[in-house]
Amino acid sequence: TAFMLFSIAYKILHELRDIASEDLSVMKQKFAGLPEVSLLSPMKGISCCLFYYDKYLSHPEIVGSDKDVADFTSVYFEALISEIQQRKATLEYTETIVDRTYKLENSDFAVSGWENVFAGAAKSVEFNKIQFEQIVGNRDAKHFARRLTERLLSYDFVAKKNPFQELGGFMPVFMGYGIPGTGKSMLIAAIATRLKAHCDALELPFLFHPMPDTLISTFQGGSAEKMVEWMKPLQDPTKLIFAPIDDAENNLQERTAQGVSAGVKEVIGVFLRYTEGAYAVNYGNSSIGLFTNLPEMLDKAVISRVQGRFKIDGARSEHDFLDQDYLWWNKIEKTLPSFVNMQDPSGYKYLADQGLAKNMGDILKSVEKPSEERVLAIYDRVEAKHKANEHAFYAQLYLDMQKVFPFFSSRDVRNIQSAISLRLTDFDLEEDWFDNPEKYFKKDYETKFNMLQELMRSNMKGLNFSEIRRQEVVRYLDNVATIADTDFKRKVDQRIDQMNVELEARKKFEDGR
Repeated sequence: TAFMLFSIAYKILHELRDIASEDLSVMKQKFAGLPEVSLLSPMKGISCCLFYYDKYLSHPEIVGSDKDVADFTSVYFEALISEIQQRKATLEYTETIVDRTYKLENSDFAVSGWENVFAGAAKSVEFNKIQFEQIVGNRDAKHFARRLTERLLSYDFVAKKNPFQELGGFMPVFMGYGIPGTGKSMLIAAIATRLKAHCDALELPFLFHPMPDTLISTFQGGSAEKMVEWMKPLQDPTKLIFAPIDDAENNLQERTAQGVSAGVKEVIGVFLRYTEGAYAVNYGNSSIGLFTNLPEMLDKAVISRVQGRFKIDGARSEHDFLDQDYLWWNKIEKTLPSFVNMQDPSGYKYLADQGLAKNMGDILKSVEKPSEERVLAIYDRVEAKHKANEHAFYAQLYLDMQKVFPFFSSRDVRNIQSAISLRLTDFDLEEDWFDNPEKYFKKDYETKFNMLQELMRSNMKGLNFSEIRRQEVVRYLDNVATIADTDFKRKVDQRIDQMNVELEARKKFEDGR
């Protein structure tokens, strides 16, 4: 009876998802809840459900239009699903329900256990509108963010796949890291702003789906359930989805660290299963972004899932700081003209350096050798035996890295390969395609794929595979060592502080005697 009611409610939500309003908050305020749910028999269950549904529809303040009927029906049957999910632990004989998926013949409708993929997927969270030009510095991060938006927008809603995924230029999980105050939250808002603007112009559905702050539960298994609820909407192929995890170290902390809660371990377990494993379904329409001040505190298995990574280091040049000040005092100047009585710099136009890079080659042209001491020693040792344009150079480099950093694995090598593939698709989509969506975005999948292949071929002229590979390997290995060394240095500093406190306390104690 419970599964019958669940399936009926689920089918109704499936049919209404494109009809009901995105924001159901007003209707939810009118809805007073379900007075009763009967599971005594299928007949009593359906009778009880329809009885209260009819009572609500008869109420003069609930329904005033056809749209209200669709909205209320969604709210009512969402509540029915929620009620059944709360009771599922007390139900018997559920083995044939939870261990398989039932698909309705001649349709795309399917029920998988008690899971509700529509939960939380209907509405997008509000965010501050920020343009990339308002973010000072962070050329690498802004470039990655722009490429991310272009790749997501290329998703084909009919074929339910992304041509960039086939070309190797799509990353479902990425990470941005840096010290506090360098613009991580602003970058999240800028990505969401850019995606929303393009989606509105191209008439595409967009979901901004940040991880909630209230994920960790004190109840056993509660955190895993909440995490599954958050992850499931990412498998909805009918929207473009950006799912940032701000301050990722709070919920994805190293599991072996002292004092880590059971809730964090549950969250990480679900994250790992849904990002690479049996549950990891990605159509190329959703991307998870980890943003953190403390990458060394993230769980090693979580970091290994990250295919694209970039540093968010904020202002790093004199021009960056000039522009940061300009963004501030220019608001005062607009309000009180001539009040800011200071001279402009000679030879520099404000915000000239804050434009987006043409490609990663512009940003990485200065990358020669690793900057991390231990990686540099390994690199020089291997370079003495092999040239950087030999395949044996990288096989030996990875082997020697593994000896110094035991957690370096085959997945890291795959991540490096993904980063190199991303460089090969590091080209701009034609501006004309955005102005006239029929030329690209409205085309069928095969046409889009062939158009991108042509762009890729023209972009690769003059590129040096050996040099691109060397740059990306150096960048990734530096990143691995930075995270590992920072963790070690943090522990050493903490230990030194403890020893200093003990010495000072002992000295004061002895002086006091």
